[in-house]
Amino acid sequence: MALQVELLEASFARIKERQTDFTDCFYAILFKDYPDVKPLFAHVSMDDQSKKLFDSLALVVRGLRNPEALMEPLKGLGTRHVQYGAVPAHYPAVGATLLQAFANILQEDWTSEVEWAWANAYSIIAEIMLEGSEYPPELLQPKALVERASL
Repeated sequence: MALQVELLEASFARIKERQTDFTDCFYAILFKDYPDVKPLFAHVSMDDQSKKLFDSLALVVRGLRNPEALMEPLKGLGTRHVQYGAVPAHYPAVGATLLQAFANILQEDWTSEVEWAWANAYSIIAEIMLEGSEYPPELLQPKALVERASL
């Protein structure tokens, strides 16, 4: 994994100071830009969900210096997301939302280098999570992802 560990750690440290602002921003953007995902959260405590989101990010950042240790937890997270009703087409939406929330909270600290670091990290994370999912193989093909994303 070619990760920019220092940039990820430093930017996340600034986000940690504003955890609630970050998660509120994330879900506001997600539900505004991707309203089709809102039903997945209908029976979920958003306070609990916000904590889970932030805890997952913290887990990833803590594991950046030992990425092999992240493999099983991320695959497990992918499996759980299938159980929640997430489909592969949701991953790009979450990635775009994550980057926008970082940009909104970090403001002037959101540089092109930090953006690239997070985009790259999310791409790797999503790939590992998808490996842990039990979607039918045809749903994991790039063409299927594009078709489902346009629904």
